[in-house]
Amino acid sequence: MGEFHHNIDDKGRLIIPSKFRTELGEKLIITRGLDKCLFIYSLPEWDKIVKRLKTLPFTNKDARNFTRFFLSGATECEFDRQGRINITSPLVSYADLTKECVVIGANDRLEIWSSSIWEDFLSNNEDNLADIAENLFTSGDYETL
Repeated sequence: MGEFHHNIDDKGRLIIPSKFRTELGEKLIITRGLDKCLFIYSLPEWDKIVKRLKTLPFTNKDARNFTRFFLSGATECEFDRQGRINITSPLVSYADLTKECVVIGANDRLEIWSSSIWEDFLSNNEDNLADIAENLFTSGDYETL
C-alpha cells in the first residue's frame, strides 16, 4: 500500500521506498504493466504469474500476445546501496518515465507510473470509482464485505 513520489535519474535509476524493499527481497522482477505503467514483483510472486501464464493455451492468440508483451520486457533487478533499481531504457520508454515518478503499492506488486500519466489516470477515473466499487463488491464472493 502507499503512494510515493521519486525522481528517475538520467541513468534510469529510481529509488524504491524502504518499506517496499523489505517486502520485495534482494531480487525482483520489473516488466511492462497495463495502463502504461511498470509492474514490479518479488521473485515468489513472479513465479506464481509465470506458472499461471504457462497454463494458457499457446493456440489462443490473446494468450500468445499477452505472454509476449508481459515476458519480453521482464528484467531481474537488484537494489544498489542507495535503494535504487536500474530500469532498462525500453521500460523507461514504454512508461514515459522522464523525471517525477509515482511508486504505488498495488496488492501483490508495485507499480511505477509517470507522474503525469498517474494524475491523468486519477482524474479520468475519480468520478467512476463509486460505480466500479459497487460493480466489483456486489458480485460473487465479495457480496458479504
